[in-house]
Amino acid sequence: MGRHRTDELDGGYRAAEPPSRRRARSSRGRVLVPLAGAVALAVLLGVAAFVIFNRDHDCSDGKLALRVVATPDIQPALNKIAGNYNKAMHSVDSKCVDVTVTKESAARTANAIAAGKSSADFWVADSSLLLESMRAAGGGDALPRPDGSVALSPVVLATAKTSAAKLEGTLKPSWTSLITAANVANVDGPGRKVRVLALDPQKNSAGLTALLAAAGTAKAAKQDKALVGALKELSGQLASDSSALLASLTVKSGSRVPVGVASEQAVYVHNTRKPEAPIVALYPEEGTLSLDYPMTVLTKDAATLKAAAGFKKELSGDSAKKILREAGFRSADGKAGDNLSKEKGFAQETPQALTPPDAATVTRMVQTWSRLNLGTRLLTLLDVSGTMALPVPGTGMTRMQAINKIATEGLALFPADSELGLWTFSTHLDGQGKDWRELVSVGPVSESINGVLRKETLVRTFAQVQAKATGDTGLNDTVKAAYGQLTKTYKEDKINTLLILTDGAGNDDPDGGLSNAGLLDYLKKTYNPKRPISILLIAFGPEAEKGKQQMDAVAKATGGEAYIAKDVLQVRDFFLQGMERRLCTPNCDG
Repeated sequence: MGRHRTDELDGGYRAAEPPSRRRARSSRGRVLVPLAGAVALAVLLGVAAFVIFNRDHDCSDGKLALRVVATPDIQPALNKIAGNYNKAMHSVDSKCVDVTVTKESAARTANAIAAGKSSADFWVADSSLLLESMRAAGGGDALPRPDGSVALSPVVLATAKTSAAKLEGTLKPSWTSLITAANVANVDGPGRKVRVLALDPQKNSAGLTALLAAAGTAKAAKQDKALVGALKELSGQLASDSSALLASLTVKSGSRVPVGVASEQAVYVHNTRKPEAPIVALYPEEGTLSLDYPMTVLTKDAATLKAAAGFKKELSGDSAKKILREAGFRSADGKAGDNLSKEKGFAQETPQALTPPDAATVTRMVQTWSRLNLGTRLLTLLDVSGTMALPVPGTGMTRMQAINKIATEGLALFPADSELGLWTFSTHLDGQGKDWRELVSVGPVSESINGVLRKETLVRTFAQVQAKATGDTGLNDTVKAAYGQLTKTYKEDKINTLLILTDGAGNDDPDGGLSNAGLLDYLKKTYNPKRPISILLIAFGPEAEKGKQQMDAVAKATGGEAYIAKDVLQVRDFFLQGMERRLCTPNCDG
């Protein structure tokens, strides 16, 4: 039999393979070629990805520190965002960015920046309005302008959940209602049922924001006098921080319901601590202003500027927004997370936003608040001339009794840090030719005089003062003496005022004394706008209108104001108008 030679092994012959095995070997070869190409491509892609990754995450030259400083409320959330950012190994110029976030109050950071002592590269304050107020202060021009916002937290009214139902019908959630309730002059208003608590605007951004929101709505509603009355009342009873204020909302105050102001996020944090009485947020119907957590890049270093830009971009990403919402903030667009739900005492929809005040308005309100906190130093001149014994038609009172009631009403407006005193005037009250007598020296109302508080002494003295039946009105000599004494004893930390209570008959001195023109000349020469002492003149009686022209001239010479009371109840408004005017001194008319 013949054989087919197909291959040669060791010089011999090998039988031919079956056709099926030959086909299999041929197929395997065809598959291996593209497979090898795919593996090669995968390797190339992997190398490329590795190169790209390491180009963006190249830490071969070590670390690049980015020092972030933030207000204490937002620092924990930013610290968490920074931790995630650091783990992702973002690099600049072959250095991995290492973000650290420390906490510090915005005011302290701003002061450090203005003094050139801040070591921060990136700053997150809590309020652009605070920065505007500090920019208006000395050295504030050194503060850089922020660029963008990290988050929002609206300033809201707040009360204990258990008390919220009691407010219905008494106080609707609005800035105007809050002002009305806090107004010291509105004794018959909602303040009988509501106790208003406030944050110190000089120490707390939410307090400043609430002040500006209330002032803006008060101006729109023509509530300027009521605002002064409310601020005067609140200035003596402030909480320095939100934690203290929110905790006090659960403290019983007789039958009055405590209502305060705080940021929405502060209310959320308070409730996460599981207090016995949770707090609910009440959203003002006029709208509100928000803490806006502005971002400011402080560094000048080129590499650190790149790092700051990268972290700023991270803060606007979805992951960062989620962390901020979980901490009770809203994202910069006002969107709330699930933590601010209705079930938890919040409104998820974005509150209506008030128009933020301009820099001039912020500066003016900060100055107003500062002057309110100066306290009051006031000397009252009480007319006891013979006409004060005449009856006031339709009242059942004499002019003296009416004026005394006016004075007593006015005393109720002054807080415990006020300094008050009382003189009476007529003619020859204290010996021949001396038209005035000091009954209570000017001093703190909380100070004792012979074992009795000065304020109580004043009330008793007003009640006991009688008109001098034969006395004339030695007003001009008395005003000169009193104004001169206040000038000599002027106190920088007080609003110094001379208050005149009279029936408005003007100066009537048979012995001559200082003329009307002479008094005006004296006041114009003595008045010092850098050490202002204003005259507030309140007249009550049918003859008051006759002396109005001279009354106005005397008051205006010192930047003050003169009023004629038609009704004893008007006196609180007059005192508030006087307070409002003293706040703008010496620039009330210009």
